[in-house]
Amino acid sequence: MCLKIAVIDGKGGGLGKAICEKVSGVIKRDTKLYGLGTNANATMAMMKGGATDGATGENAICHMSQQVDIIIGPMAILVADSMMGEISQKMAASIAGSTAEKYLLPLQKCGLSVVGVKDMSINQMLIELEKIIIEQM
Repeated sequence: MCLKIAVIDGKGGGLGKAICEKVSGVIKRDTKLYGLGTNANATMAMMKGGATDGATGENAICHMSQQVDIIIGPMAILVADSMMGEISQKMAASIAGSTAEKYLLPLQKCGLSVVGVKDMSINQMLIELEKIIIEQM
């Protein structure tokens, strides 16, 4: 059975692209890496970053969040109306309710701060994420 990983991002997809670049470098050949964007630009960025397949929009995110083993993205994907309204209530509920393991990057941009989490750069978070994904392989 192959491992299925979804990276979810919105806006320009820059974070999702960086995640895909980092993760695609350490996953096994039979692992599926899906880039799921709230918009076409985000999906395209993740495809350029190494996602093996991609899909766009609310229905794709809600459907695929139930099909994967791991979900990776900014903490904002669990917050309805975050990312300037790109994350719908249905998306946030579907992602939160998924049985997939969730690895969230705690970017402090969605009006949600996690107390006790040390302040790290995105690069530092990606290095930590890479270590976690390697452990999953």
